[in-house]
Amino acid sequence: MRYIETLREGERIGEVYLCKHKQTALTKAGKPYDNLILQDKTGTLDGKIWDVGSSGIEDFDTLDYIYVVGDVTSFQGTLQLNVKRVRKMAEGEYEPADYLPVSEKDIPKMYGELMGIVQSLKNPYLKKLAESFFADPVFAKRFQFHSAAKSVHHGYVGGLLEHTLSVTQLCDFYSSQYPILNRDLLLCAAMFHDIGKLVELSTFPANDYTDDGQLLGHIMIGTEMVSDRIRTIEGFPVKLAAELKHCILAHHGELEYGSPKKPALVEALALSFADNTDAKMETMKEALSNAPEGSAEWQGYNRLLETNIRRTSK
Repeated sequence: MRYIETLREGERIGEVYLCKHKQTALTKAGKPYDNLILQDKTGTLDGKIWDVGSSGIEDFDTLDYIYVVGDVTSFQGTLQLNVKRVRKMAEGEYEPADYLPVSEKDIPKMYGELMGIVQSLKNPYLKKLAESFFADPVFAKRFQFHSAAKSVHHGYVGGLLEHTLSVTQLCDFYSSQYPILNRDLLLCAAMFHDIGKLVELSTFPANDYTDDGQLLGHIMIGTEMVSDRIRTIEGFPVKLAAELKHCILAHHGELEYGSPKKPALVEALALSFADNTDAKMETMKEALSNAPEGSAEWQGYNRLLETNIRRTSK
C-alpha cells in the first residue's frame, strides 16, 4: 500500500483510501466538481474530481472506502490528487486499521496498567464504582478504541485510554509527593475525567462531535454518567459523590477553558494540573512531529500553545 505520507508530486497512483469528506462545488465557469479529503493512518490528502460525470467515477459518499486512480499534483505548496477514476470498495476489500490513526503505545498493556490502578484503590465505594465501568468487557472495548479529541491532542484510536492513563499516573505521582491529597478520590476522578468523550465524539472513522457533544460537552456528559452509576451503588456517601463530581466538573481549571466550576478541592486542583500537563505535552509532541529530525528551526506560531515553537537543539 502507498501511504499518503510517501506520495510525491508527479506520480500516478491507484490506491484505496478512506473518503473522510466529500463536497460538491462549482468552478468559476459554473461547472460542478467534487472536493475530497482522503485519509489513511499516516495523514490526509486533498482530492479533486473535475469530471464528475465520467463513467469511471462510481457513486460514493463520505466515510466510504474508495479505490482511486489519479495524479499527484501540487497546489500552493500542498499535495493534492487529481482523481481520474473511483470505485467504491466492499467490506473485506480493505483493512480498516490501515486508515485510522492509532496510538504508538500498546493498547492492551495500557488498559492492564489502568486496571492495576483500579485494583489499588482502598475506598470500597470508589473501587466498586471504577470496577463497574472498567471491568465491564463491553465498556473496556469501547474505551480502548476511542479517541480523546477530534483533533488537538490524542485524536487517534487508543487516544482516550493513553491520555486517561497518563493523567492518572501523574496524579498518582502527585499523591506521593503531597500527602494532603486523597489518593483514591484523585485517582478515581482522573480515570473518569474524560469519560464523557465516549458520547461527545462519535467512533472512528467519523470521530466527530455528536449532537450531545455539541450541546452538552464531555464535562457535563461525564458527570452525568458517573452520577447515574453512583445511584446504583447502595450506601455511596453523598459527600464523597459530590467531591468526585466536583473534580470532574472542574478539571479544565478555569471557567474560560470550559469548566463549569473552578477547583475548590485540592484534588480538583491537582487533576486540572495533570490534565493540562498531558494535553500540552502531547500537543507540543504532535506539533513538532513534522519538523525534520535534528532541526532547530522555528516552526511558527502555534495557536493551541499560544507561542512560536521549535525543536530543542542537541
